[in-house]
Amino acid sequence: MTPDLPKILADALAPDAPRRVGVAVSGGGDSTALLLAAVQAGFGVQAVTVDHHLRPESRAEAEGVAALCARLGVAHDILDWDGASATGNVYDAGRRARFALIGAWARAEGLGDVLLGHTADDEAETFLMRVARSSGLEGLSGMRPRFEEAGVTWHRPLLSVGRAALRDWLRGQGAGWFDDPSNEDTAHARVRVRHALAALSPTGVTAETISRTVAHLAEANRALDAILARWCDVHLREAGGEISVPFAGFCTLDPELRRRLIGRALNWIAGADYPPRAAKLEALLARLNPDAAPLRATLHGCRVALSRGRLSLTREAAAIAALRVPVTAGTALWDGWAVRAPEGAGDGCHVAALGTALPKEAGRDPAGPGRAALRVSPAIWRGETLISAPLAGLSAGWTVRNCRGSFILREFRR
Repeated sequence: MTPDLPKILADALAPDAPRRVGVAVSGGGDSTALLLAAVQAGFGVQAVTVDHHLRPESRAEAEGVAALCARLGVAHDILDWDGASATGNVYDAGRRARFALIGAWARAEGLGDVLLGHTADDEAETFLMRVARSSGLEGLSGMRPRFEEAGVTWHRPLLSVGRAALRDWLRGQGAGWFDDPSNEDTAHARVRVRHALAALSPTGVTAETISRTVAHLAEANRALDAILARWCDVHLREAGGEISVPFAGFCTLDPELRRRLIGRALNWIAGADYPPRAAKLEALLARLNPDAAPLRATLHGCRVALSRGRLSLTREAAAIAALRVPVTAGTALWDGWAVRAPEGAGDGCHVAALGTALPKEAGRDPAGPGRAALRVSPAIWRGETLISAPLAGLSAGWTVRNCRGSFILREFRR
């Protein structure tokens, strides 16, 4: 039975569906179906394609998407990424580049929501890849259907639909798509997993059965999250990008909940795509035992400190020491912080960590961020002159907002 994609998409975005959405369209079958479904569902749609320049055909494919959008009456932009110059894991570098480019595009267009065309097959492949990495419950609980990153809410509304069903729906629409030959290149781990999944199909292990298993695991994961969220509501303090908890209370948590809390906190503070390696996280947790003396450690671009009965996590100074972002048109995005200048200000300024310019009186409020957190907070500079440090009480009309939102809401009540 051919799925009703416009209804599936609308239901996935309910109940707080935006009126306008950005759609990331590569030209492949998944994203092309997503584009058509979004238009038919009645959303105001703007589309974007990232030309990665990894294959000679990539420009023609991007222009093909532009032609389809023109026929649909949808505004479309092509963004360029020089994939040919990427080193290391090109697949991962491309994914990061797409998120960065599309996120910046969405913000510039005033779009708060972007749709991605991941399917039930992507979910199943990701599950098997995480099994191969011995992932725990969190990693095996599926791709996030909705998440926030870099000031944009990203949606995966088609995770319940298989790749083949999407293509059947496209054929019914009389629409074509491009097939990327790299999707058959077994040099990529995901392609090898895709072939393995096809081989497992006669045994009953399919994208659909894995999807149902992932749904069961996700229910168990949400139950643990709910338990931890209730504990955090009472004990956790979040201020200025710093997370802290009473250490005695932390030690009473079940080991799985301790691991979950620290891993999530590290990810939230660093704005990382992946959690820290399991072995490194376990090594840190082993030091955070009831008999632990005051300590300072670094992991995942974060500083972990135990002092005066509180366990505090902040950004690591070394991780952002060289990060400088110019203020453009009165705004900047710096290490997950959205910075805005007062009207008419900002020319010639940049954002960098406050560092040793921290005033002596700052950080004394028990309910606010500590001095270690303030040193790595966003500050506005003109050359070597400090203009503003909003989190340290020196606003001068400037404002900052943590684009990651509330830690508890983001991590445990998604």
